[in-house]
Amino acid sequence: MMRKFAITFAAGSALALAACQSPAADQVEDQADAQADVIDAQADAMPEGPAKEAMEDKADAVEAQGEAKADAIDSGTMTPGEAAAIPPATAPATK
Repeated sequence: MMRKFAITFAAGSALALAACQSPAADQVEDQADAQADVIDAQADAMPEGPAKEAMEDKADAVEAQGEAKADAIDSGTMTPGEAAAIPPATAPATK
C-alpha cells in the first residue's frame, strides 16, 4: 500500500516537473518509466519473496536511472545519445 502511494506521489511530482524538462529529457524519462512499469507488472505477478522484491527494486532502479539521465541532459552534463548508450539498471542480487 505504501509503495503504491509513493509511486503515485512520485508520478504526480514528475508530472509537475515535466514542464521544466527538454523534449529529449522527457523522452529518456518516459522510456525509463515505461520499462519500469513493465518490470513492476512482472513483479506483481510473482509470489511474495526475495525474487519479487528484487524485481521491484529493479523497477525502482530503472526509474531512478531514467530521472538521473533526464536531469543530466537538462543540466548539459550528458547528451541524449550518451544517455541512450548507458544500459538500464540491472536487478540486484536476491537476499
